[in-house]
Amino acid sequence: MTIEQLYKIYQQYPSVQTDTRTLKDGDIFFALKGPNFNANQFAEKALAAGAAYAVVDEAPATPNDRIIVVDDVLNTLQQLAKYHRQQLNIPFVAITGSNGKTTTKELVYTVLATTYTTYTTQGNLNNHIGVPLTILRVKPDAEIAVIEMGANHQKEIASYCEYTLPTHGIITNAGKAHLEGFGGVEGVRKGKGELYDYLRANNGTAFVMWDYDYLHDMSKGIPTIIKYGTANADVTGQLIKSEPFLEVNITSGSPLTIQTQLVGAYNLPNVLVAVAVGKHFNVADSQIKKAIEGYAPSNSRSQLIEKGDNKFILDAYNANPSSMKAAIENFAAIQAGNKVLMLGAMAELGPESLQEHQQIVTLIQQYPWQSVVLVGGDFMKIDHPFIRKENSLQAGEWFREQTFHNTFFLIKGSRSMQMEKVLN
Repeated sequence: MTIEQLYKIYQQYPSVQTDTRTLKDGDIFFALKGPNFNANQFAEKALAAGAAYAVVDEAPATPNDRIIVVDDVLNTLQQLAKYHRQQLNIPFVAITGSNGKTTTKELVYTVLATTYTTYTTQGNLNNHIGVPLTILRVKPDAEIAVIEMGANHQKEIASYCEYTLPTHGIITNAGKAHLEGFGGVEGVRKGKGELYDYLRANNGTAFVMWDYDYLHDMSKGIPTIIKYGTANADVTGQLIKSEPFLEVNITSGSPLTIQTQLVGAYNLPNVLVAVAVGKHFNVADSQIKKAIEGYAPSNSRSQLIEKGDNKFILDAYNANPSSMKAAIENFAAIQAGNKVLMLGAMAELGPESLQEHQQIVTLIQQYPWQSVVLVGGDFMKIDHPFIRKENSLQAGEWFREQTFHNTFFLIKGSRSMQMEKVLN
């Protein structure tokens, strides 16, 4: 079966699933397989559960008109997404970066959705499966799509661009994240820069954080560059305050003050790029302000939580050396008498992991804290004077054994550490 023929089926049944647990009547089930799973064996189950068709790459023992056999299910999913993308003559805004890409995606989407029928990445569906699934969820009424792209090795962003075909792009930053897969910071920049490479070669537009000198060099040659930052940019803004929430003054064009529900000065670039994208697509300033001020982070991303007389910054969705450093420095600057750090280890740092964890310890030692709890991973392998716990459950037990009042906590760690369990 050709992609064109499969697309005609998709047009009749425009909902794609890769998990039988989330199947609905009329879905097309794509039977993916990997090192530890093979969904081909669930094709019949998917049909019985209401799927209109199942796409497999292992022929069933008994032929079935509703089972479509292809050479490679994942490749077929991606090619179907590309074909669908080619039918959509609308802007596609791609977002990647080491830190802040999900918050940026949410802010950009929230701003654009005030004025346009906008589709975006749901949750963290930002990998080689999630990106094509996101594209296939863009309906014909779409006016703009916002696509988040995650990556932990080179050539990954380039591969996403092949079927996303972005017209606009944002690299939030290129810091110390996934060092193991990228092979160091230069590797990170090269990998994230694949989005710029695509825009450069395809007459695209880039929104560039002009405060970051390295993005100047990386973005050279892109036909249209829209600069945002604290100075010398098309859209400029300044931090008014960051406690308890970030407040920003947009200083370019008509004066605009935005009082966000975001914690941390490190969210300033995320707000500025959302403003820049909104202005580029002619969203009214009043709508930009309303959208950003109405956005509240969730899913353990810089959430401010109050329990009794204690406050918690829960930032447990992810962590790398760049984001950990920014979070600690921001927390240290907060005016509060009693402050407690509860930090989980950072993952995917490769040979530099011990050194990066030691640098975080060194940074922590520069500030006064009521208590510091370091949890799991390479925090267990280095010398430091702080409380050690093997995992978040042990850290939670320690927390519940204490009696804290009028205390401010920063809880942060890599996703694998599940630091949100400290508060369970």
